[in-house]
Amino acid sequence: MLDPRMKKLADVLVGYSTKVQPGERCLIDVTEIPNEMAVALVERVIEAGGIPFIEVSKPRITRSIYLNATEEQMKILGQRDLEFMKQMQCYIALRGSDNITEYADVPDEKFKLAEEYWHKPVRDQRVEHSKWVVLRWPTPAMAQLAGMSTDAFEQFFFDVCTLDYAKMAEAEQPLKELMEKTDHVRIVGPKDTDIEFSIKGMPAVPCAGDRNIPDGELFTVPVKHSINGVIHYNAPTISHGKPFDDIRFVLKDGKIVEATSSDTKSLNEILDTDEGARYIGEFSLGFNPYITRPMRDILFDEKIAGSLHFTPGQAYEKADNGNRSKIHWDLVLIQTPEFGGGEIYFDGELIRKEGRFIPESLQGLNPENLIS
Repeated sequence: MLDPRMKKLADVLVGYSTKVQPGERCLIDVTEIPNEMAVALVERVIEAGGIPFIEVSKPRITRSIYLNATEEQMKILGQRDLEFMKQMQCYIALRGSDNITEYADVPDEKFKLAEEYWHKPVRDQRVEHSKWVVLRWPTPAMAQLAGMSTDAFEQFFFDVCTLDYAKMAEAEQPLKELMEKTDHVRIVGPKDTDIEFSIKGMPAVPCAGDRNIPDGELFTVPVKHSINGVIHYNAPTISHGKPFDDIRFVLKDGKIVEATSSDTKSLNEILDTDEGARYIGEFSLGFNPYITRPMRDILFDEKIAGSLHFTPGQAYEKADNGNRSKIHWDLVLIQTPEFGGGEIYFDGELIRKEGRFIPESLQGLNPENLIS
């Protein structure tokens, strides 16, 4: 018997996030999720009048492809998947993994080949030219990272993913309007974080379940060369299968001129991928009320209530400062009291303190007002 929580999630993904319409082709991209969930999505797309297609991935198999990757092979894979993606109007991805460090022993040069010729062209097509939504699937490995039992984590997952996102979307509008009127931003945080930049003239993009699930952020982008100061992230992260902790950047005129972490060598190798990797492509505030602590999974961590992320690499077309890179690495700073607190100022006005929004117009984004 189908878990009713799966049906509810399928309703959110097909009916709300991607709004599949009759005749639209929808690619369902699944990685290590229960067959029942995949079937629920296929049937919900059909119910909406759409035409479902399915792609099934296995991380251990993909690792073997990465380890032996050649430029010619990555180009062929990229061309194949790009042409297929061009025929889709909708894209739904559910990604589970029994081992989040499955790719830890894949050399960086192999990742770079895959990113340049395979993943980035397909991702750019999907992001800019289709209705899409991406989410993680709860696994025992994720429950372990969250410090929870498997059953408790599954319930947390379904609570987070079936939140009233329409209510959140309405609450985001005052923040969007404020950000689009703002010039100067200052962030003060734990340790030695003190950084300033301009967002003058940049669009602010609310995210409430129509791109990522879970959701709960509003992003813009700094003026590329306006950033000066220090940001010291306090959420652990993972990239290219490798864990990173205690990441600290010094920025001068927009460029990361000093970068340290628990693995400083690997961090700088990533930042040296191309010129744009040392510039910032996104600034975002997170406010999902159910997500309160990091678990090395960026789709969750970047939405932590009271957090922000400040992202080296590629800027989005919807909020674009001109930065181009193969990298887009969302790194998270949490400003709630248990993580050291902090403040955010817009044009000298205190907007958020210790993770809570201060202006009356933004009170709807505080946790107690987003939980139905």
